[in-house]
Amino acid sequence: MKISIIGAGLIGGSMALKLKEKGIASFIYGIDNNKQHIDEALELKIIDAGVDLEQGVKNAELIILAIPVDAARKLLPGVLDLISDHQTVMDAGSTKAGIVHAVKDHPKRSRFVAFHPMWGTENNGPKSAIAESFAGKAGVICNKEESAEDALNLVEKIVNALDMHMIYMDAEDHDIHTAYISHISHITSYALANTVLEKEREEETIFQLASSGFSSTVRLAKSHPEMWVPIFKQNKENVLDVLNEHITQLRKFKSALEKENYEYLEELITNANRIRGILR
Repeated sequence: MKISIIGAGLIGGSMALKLKEKGIASFIYGIDNNKQHIDEALELKIIDAGVDLEQGVKNAELIILAIPVDAARKLLPGVLDLISDHQTVMDAGSTKAGIVHAVKDHPKRSRFVAFHPMWGTENNGPKSAIAESFAGKAGVICNKEESAEDALNLVEKIVNALDMHMIYMDAEDHDIHTAYISHISHITSYALANTVLEKEREEETIFQLASSGFSSTVRLAKSHPEMWVPIFKQNKENVLDVLNEHITQLRKFKSALEKENYEYLEELITNANRIRGILR
């Protein structure tokens, strides 16, 4: 199968490597505004050719949008304009409602399958791509009833080839849940990193004293704004909802310390420990 990947970075590159490894992709076209990404992807044999959008869409059976969600939302209608009734388009965005809404009335809406691979790192670019990235992770397909049966079947084949476990969700529900289990984690990490940088002026001290716990907590703060600002923008209402709850929880810890109410502090920590039974 010939596949075009729009966005030859971390996600698109990792998908390309795995689909080649599994024999799903016989030829992969790479489309990216960043020429360095195309050059690196060619050098690493992630893609077989770098092409422009029209050529890539014309020659592929499957087109994968692996670009920031605001760019995907703008580009998707134009991609659907270019395809035939026998081609399939999927995305890999971290928010789904906005993208689905952008093409809800498009005459070729049924050729699109909304998809979110629940994996990512703080790194970017094709040099960060890893074939086994998605193994064991959740692959979420949204609003499957709006996609043609053959298009859905093809994307399900792709998800299985990535070794992911499939989940079907409504796009609105997806965005609510990802705000709680993904998006708030990034905001918290950014905020903590800014707190430490503001209060601890000695960079060498941060480096020398940073524990594994601190490093893992702020790891997400290394994630790039060009990806995450659009996610927060597209999912603003849900992110604000969870952020308000998070601020409430922080205030509880602050109040317990201010009032030297250590029994309440213990209650808060004990309650948080319940997460152990969920995330085993």
